[in-house]
Amino acid sequence: MEELLTPISQTYRSSNQAGGDLISLANTTKAPTEPPSGFQGSSPEEALEALKGQPGYNDLLQILKWLRDGTRGTHPFDIRKPNPQSAQVVHVLVTEIVPNYWTLLKESSSSQKKSQPADLLLAGLQSIGGLNAALTYIRALLLEARKDPKGLKHSPATPNLVSALDLVACILKHNTHIQSIWHAVSSTEDNAGKVRALGQDFVSSIAGGKVVSLAAEAEDVLHQASLLEEPSWIANSKLYAEWLGNNLVDWARSNPSSSDLKICAGLTGRGLKLGHSDLMTKILFTGLVLNDEGQPTFAKLLDLLPSADQRKVMLIILKLLSSEYLSSVDTDEAIEDYPAVWAAASALQAVVGTSSVRKAQLSTWLTGATGAGLGETCGIRRAALAALAEDKEAMFSVLESTLGLLGDQLYIKHSPMLQQEAHAQVLLLSAGYVHRKSPIKLNVLLRSSNFLNTISNRIGASQERAKFLGMVVGEALSGLIHNEDKRLNFHMDTTDSGEGKWYKSLVGVADKVGPISPLKSQEKPKEKQAAPKPVKETPRPAPKPARSMPQSGFIIEEIEDEDEAAEEEDDDLVAYAKPDSDEEDEDDDPTLINRNKPKAPVYIRDLITYLRDTENYDRQKLALTTAPVLIRRKANHGTEVSAHAEELATLLVGLEDKYELDDFHTLRTQGMMAILVAQPQKMARWFAKTFFDGDYSLSQRASVLIVLGISGRELAGFETSDYSDVASFPSKKLPAKVERHYEPSASGNRYIAGSTSLKPLPPNALDSISQSLSQAFLAPLAAEAADAATGPDVLKLSSFTSRLQQQQSPSSAGPVSISRTKPRGVRAIPNTTANLLATSFFFPLTSRFQAALHSASATKRGILFESSLLTLYLKTLALLLHAAGPSTLALPQMTAEFWDLLLGVRTHCVGEVGVSGAVLFGLMALLDVNENDSRGLCQRHGHEVVESVEWVSGVFDRTRGGDQGGNGEENQVKMMAAGVLIRLREMVEKYRALLMGDMIGFS
Repeated sequence: MEELLTPISQTYRSSNQAGGDLISLANTTKAPTEPPSGFQGSSPEEALEALKGQPGYNDLLQILKWLRDGTRGTHPFDIRKPNPQSAQVVHVLVTEIVPNYWTLLKESSSSQKKSQPADLLLAGLQSIGGLNAALTYIRALLLEARKDPKGLKHSPATPNLVSALDLVACILKHNTHIQSIWHAVSSTEDNAGKVRALGQDFVSSIAGGKVVSLAAEAEDVLHQASLLEEPSWIANSKLYAEWLGNNLVDWARSNPSSSDLKICAGLTGRGLKLGHSDLMTKILFTGLVLNDEGQPTFAKLLDLLPSADQRKVMLIILKLLSSEYLSSVDTDEAIEDYPAVWAAASALQAVVGTSSVRKAQLSTWLTGATGAGLGETCGIRRAALAALAEDKEAMFSVLESTLGLLGDQLYIKHSPMLQQEAHAQVLLLSAGYVHRKSPIKLNVLLRSSNFLNTISNRIGASQERAKFLGMVVGEALSGLIHNEDKRLNFHMDTTDSGEGKWYKSLVGVADKVGPISPLKSQEKPKEKQAAPKPVKETPRPAPKPARSMPQSGFIIEEIEDEDEAAEEEDDDLVAYAKPDSDEEDEDDDPTLINRNKPKAPVYIRDLITYLRDTENYDRQKLALTTAPVLIRRKANHGTEVSAHAEELATLLVGLEDKYELDDFHTLRTQGMMAILVAQPQKMARWFAKTFFDGDYSLSQRASVLIVLGISGRELAGFETSDYSDVASFPSKKLPAKVERHYEPSASGNRYIAGSTSLKPLPPNALDSISQSLSQAFLAPLAAEAADAATGPDVLKLSSFTSRLQQQQSPSSAGPVSISRTKPRGVRAIPNTTANLLATSFFFPLTSRFQAALHSASATKRGILFESSLLTLYLKTLALLLHAAGPSTLALPQMTAEFWDLLLGVRTHCVGEVGVSGAVLFGLMALLDVNENDSRGLCQRHGHEVVESVEWVSGVFDRTRGGDQGGNGEENQVKMMAAGVLIRLREMVEKYRALLMGDMIGFS
């Protein structure tokens, strides 16, 4: 047993104390001291043997100081230089010294100011060999811990994981450590081939994802073993990408050599694949491009990247400029001088530099079928064209390519309208530059068949918006080269409107490359502000009870009969209810009662303060319960809501249920709906952009879709929120007994005036609405199928009527009447917002979805095609299309975009009953809204009709459904497929002649 015991310290005493008793010896024993150090610092072999011999604390410090002196050139042995001797020393330091002494070294470093023992150890390990040794040790500990039969909690490897993980975090702590680690290696090697190999290993170790993956796995093991005290930043890929970007910025600012710049380029290229390319590019952009001294270095850095990485960086910078710096450029300011646009043009010119590759990529972005900043303001397009303004050939190429793209019939028919508007702006802006640089080229181009075909194809399009863009482009370009008497003029009210004049004024915009200082001034306001600390409210003194004065004289009291008094009582005078008991008073301990509760906010700025104060339960609860009413009440009075709408929406979308409040999700959704209804034109686009570009969870993105769908129906008059009446001012309301005579009877979920009971929003609100609309669509088809005696419809829908009746919800307004006349929902108000729903709600959602499909981000595409989110997205679009109604001028364009989108997601319906049901519901909405234009559907969308018939027929055959088998969702999908199939086949039979070209191969 003696060989299993290892002494941890030794105590020496003099010989004259040997005969003393034990008590006196205990009192006279000196403090533990160590024998003289045996390390003389002569060779690395001696240091290695001393480290292997379990040195004491003082011996270890002497060894570490000797190793540190070698890194400073005091003696020839440098532990950072890769060779067999340094590798052995590093291995012993990581596997033997760190597990035993790391905690003690850190504690000693925190207590001493001049000498830092932990830094002595880190000085020898801040190298490629030290980092790789630490990572290898973590991998070995993970393998040992997972294979230990005692379990993770009792494995001896898990405590060592804590020190090893902390060691790696300290090696890579500061923003200059990457540069120092590489310089330590490159300065000690003269062989170019060996330096190149070391550079590849260095890039792979730092930016290859090894550090993040191993640290995350180690944290998972420590969490299971209950040893994880605080998460490490190296296990967070976002924090690690931010650290890598800051290191690259500091390195690039130090005027690196060409070889060092290649290493920076390798780290940048690998770092862009860590999953946070947007964040890393933003750090490089703000640190180098917005710094005049770093612009040449940034251009050289991009030149060393592959063309694919250069394109990724270019697209991220364009998106960054449009969303964070040029979002305030409005259409009214397009013809004016705008310093932010000039600064953005200067930044883009610095990014492009003299590279023909990036110049071609910028031109492709402007003319590509999915580029030009879809959904963004015109400012980013102005900046991009200003950056190319000096190149005549590039500008003319942009003009010619955009003109051909806008005239393509397939592009007109299938491209999102927001995309077409962006390219129309690019065409007009580039035409102005070409006219000022070379008017002869523009004159020749406008006389070509390309221009004539573009205008004629646009005017002949079925979409009104496509015609409008063609007319304004024709009038604007003709006005550049023709006189007043010869210029093209359609004499249309739409082209002479404010929007038409704005489009035609784009040919006169002449932006220039200006100073970059306006972008620097916008950096600070974009930073996140810390949540303000809760303010302690001073307790108010309790009011003194009033003294009861003795009454003197006679008291005359009139006593009335209770029944007569009740009859004469005015109905408007409502008796006060008995106050409820205070929840705080129920506590047994009076010291825990909080008498200083915050008051409900009465201003929007107070509401924002309450929402930011996430550490105060009372404020969070008051903010959520007050937000829907307060925002609706302030919507049309002053500019409080309009000035803080985006800030309010950002706080509500990202708010978390920290205190598990009752009806949290309902109140949060109602608050977002209040903002959207108050500022629909602005906030609908903001919510659509947030859904695709925001860094939010699936549930938060789903809440954005629910808000868009229900708010759109409320604006169209189909739905009325309970909060809309409660939020109205009393001066604008009739007395309850008078209003009762003018209020129409309630139907469904219609709010009854005078009622103060607010119903919570159900979590499946969109599903309930879609189900009711599906029943209304299927009801007449079920009646016809039930009345028919023979035919395939009866075979397919034998129990159609009975199943439809079973789907009726007992909480609905009543059973759907089975009649040959299709029931129509009566709107509460006239639909005067159809154009608003199309331009601000529907088109931003469809256009950004198409752009996301072509995005380089695999994460974004993965989120969009998550089955539950995709189902909700398709239902939201269908509800918005139905809310816009058949009288919407943009209905042909909405139909075309939505139908293309539905057919494009067919592959994601395989094995997903919910997604299949959402696509079928979308087809129902299309057919329902276009019921009076069936011939137009077959004429304009014959190919889509034939493809839809084939796909729906396959869904009907593959879905089990029916009374004999299948669950409720499958039954619903089969009914919807049957209803859509009948409607489509009726159209095919009726307009077979129009579909002959599209029915080739159709059976």
